[in-house]
Amino acid sequence: MNAKKVEKLIRELLIEIGEDPERPELKKTPQRVTQAYRFLTQGYKQSPRNTVNNAIFKAEFNNMVIVRDIEIYSLCEHHMLPFFGRCHIGYIPNEKVLGVSKICRLVNIFSRRLQIQERLTSQLAQEIMKSTDAEGVGVVIECRHLCKMMRGVEKQNSIMTTSTVLGSFLEQPATRAEFLALLNRNI
Repeated sequence: MNAKKVEKLIRELLIEIGEDPERPELKKTPQRVTQAYRFLTQGYKQSPRNTVNNAIFKAEFNNMVIVRDIEIYSLCEHHMLPFFGRCHIGYIPNEKVLGVSKICRLVNIFSRRLQIQERLTSQLAQEIMKSTDAEGVGVVIECRHLCKMMRGVEKQNSIMTTSTVLGSFLEQPATRAEFLALLNRNI
């Protein structure tokens, strides 16, 4: 990211919306916004493959593995406004398990890009499946979208839920049902 160019664009945006970028409270806003976008879009500079690379471990079991309630913060690609919520990922290993922190890192990599929730859900499921050669994968994401809360329809309490199921989670209703039931358990 060319910081000076982005700062100039933010300064121009301030002028276009009717603000004075020389006002003391706004003087450093172009730099702050640039730093924020650098952080919020860092997923473009990260590789899922490199992240997963050294965290695949041999496993001699095929128990379902679930990581629930992973926080998600992303930017909607249509309005560049935040959406946020929770992600739940489950998979059945096929002789390989993925380090648990790497699952959360994958969520960060894909969510720290301009996104739509539907694609994010699919990308995570596909990456887990590809990285682990799992028997099956399930991903459920529940988010609130500021693009429909702050503007447009202005619905404050709606939550969007998306899911992607692959392999045995797709082909075997009992496996999918077990995954969904475990997501709803209070632990």
